[in-house]
Amino acid sequence: MAPAKKRKNTPTKTSSSGTKKGSKTGSKSAPVDFYLSVRMREKYSLNEELEWVDSIPECPVYRPSMEEFQDPLAYLQTIAQEASKYGICKIVSPWKATVPAADVLTKEIKGFKFKSYIQPLRLHEWNRNDKASFDMKQTNHTFRSFEKLANKEFAKRFPHSPNLSPADMEKEYWHEMGRGNEKVEYAVNIDGSAFSSNPNDQLGQSKGNLKTLPKLPYSTLRLLSYSIPGVTEPMLYIGMIFSTFAWHVEDHYLYSINYHHSGAPKSWYGVPCSAAHEFHKVVMDRVYAPEVLVRGGEDGASALLAEKTTMFPPNILRRKGVPVFKAVQMAGDYVITFPRAHHAGFSQGFSIGEAVNFADGGWFPWGAVAGEEYARLSKQVILSNEELMCKEAISLFDSSNDESSDHPSTELACHSSTKMYFIKHMEMLYNNLRHLCNSEAAFSYSENDLQSFICPHCTRGCYLAFFECDSCPSHGCLFHDFDSRNCTQPSCLGTMVIKLRQDIWEVVEAYEKFREEGSSEQDGQQVDQLPNLPSCIKEGLARSDEVDRRGKKPAIAEFELIVQPFPKDSKRPRTKGRLHRTDPELRWGSSIK
Repeated sequence: MAPAKKRKNTPTKTSSSGTKKGSKTGSKSAPVDFYLSVRMREKYSLNEELEWVDSIPECPVYRPSMEEFQDPLAYLQTIAQEASKYGICKIVSPWKATVPAADVLTKEIKGFKFKSYIQPLRLHEWNRNDKASFDMKQTNHTFRSFEKLANKEFAKRFPHSPNLSPADMEKEYWHEMGRGNEKVEYAVNIDGSAFSSNPNDQLGQSKGNLKTLPKLPYSTLRLLSYSIPGVTEPMLYIGMIFSTFAWHVEDHYLYSINYHHSGAPKSWYGVPCSAAHEFHKVVMDRVYAPEVLVRGGEDGASALLAEKTTMFPPNILRRKGVPVFKAVQMAGDYVITFPRAHHAGFSQGFSIGEAVNFADGGWFPWGAVAGEEYARLSKQVILSNEELMCKEAISLFDSSNDESSDHPSTELACHSSTKMYFIKHMEMLYNNLRHLCNSEAAFSYSENDLQSFICPHCTRGCYLAFFECDSCPSHGCLFHDFDSRNCTQPSCLGTMVIKLRQDIWEVVEAYEKFREEGSSEQDGQQVDQLPNLPSCIKEGLARSDEVDRRGKKPAIAEFELIVQPFPKDSKRPRTKGRLHRTDPELRWGSSIK
């Protein structure tokens, strides 16, 4: 569990969890009120036996050969239909590291240091007076100093039982959470990787190296021209006995892959995406008091869960019929979480984990759902779903024109999903463009095609088109209700100008090809009855007095010539209102695995 953002430590302040900030790990927290502990045990149905621990079914476990796992993302497509029903799955790596993670972090990475969070081991009432809070420890750890601390904590808790089974460890964890008198440390979101760069290391040189996995051909995230720590670049998670990662879903409902480098096992719980609504209902009914939700319904629960501080036992989910599956991740295992699958867990001792996100064509439906949720919550996006979808569509369009390309059936299924949601998105864009065009709004080309804009009204990422006022700084996306082409600011007398990417015609060409392919499979639907996006764009451009980069107004009959290639990968400038990833306070992917 970790805070949504880092805060300065104040040694004299006491958190709502009863933990004095700045106190040493291993000493007991300020005693939890006896009656509060009793209430927590009743609230979360924690009896002494914890018989439900043994009844939670395990998620699927896969043991591919080196040949089968040669491209991990290609392999995942072969198991996704089955494994996604469980929310999580485990894959036993066929590769073994010849350079231990400890050597990588102490020898290959010079001066490796990190800070950790202090986590009270207790459950919360989640009302106005009792919510989870966590503190950043100011001391810099080295790998060896944290390892020594973690081993000391384990020996103190289990001096005579060093070899407890994972099931016994799981029960002891929930007993400690019920008592609520201890605390631990967890080092999370650490920049770096424990995969070795040694050319003789089998694992480090494989495609199972998380430093290279997001850029594999099947990964849609390869198309991003900027890096996002934790999402496109892996982060390290170094834990000790009962270090906890709270219930959450991945940013933008992306997939995640977590590799356990070394150390004690980690316990995972997963809830499949099909039960996300039921999961939220239990959280609202059994965990959160209405007063702690900033808004009502599932959106309020989602917003609080996104802080990644909510931990509760899975038995209360199972009692309400919510499916929960678990995994015990050993060193050398990967754990995959699927889009919109809630997951949580804890370490059973000193451990080194590493995680990163990824996406394939099958993710776009979930990306669209996440985008709508982000817009409703005005939640900051970390990537533009529209940008990824358009770039993937261009890639598919180019490969479809290559007669020599040969695609396996799993890849074709993934492509079909991409095309379907690309067409759906483009037709939504057409409807908005047509409405604005009918309002006599002028279209023109954007001067900067390098990046997506963030809509200040809904935080949606705008890649293909957005509006700007010709008289004030107002701008935003086109996915809002517009009564006219007048500026959206009440005090402004200006009019909206629709800005288009200069290479939008590449995207339009791909849309028309995929649309024709789809319409040929539908009985009775003619191409000329479908939205005419090129005509709409040309009509709007003809209304503009601006010129394109060729120095002349767009020719109505020659729109095919107005094609600019997508810009080459480059670092994005720090421009106000645009998506950028260089601000130190915006640490994307800051979830705790």
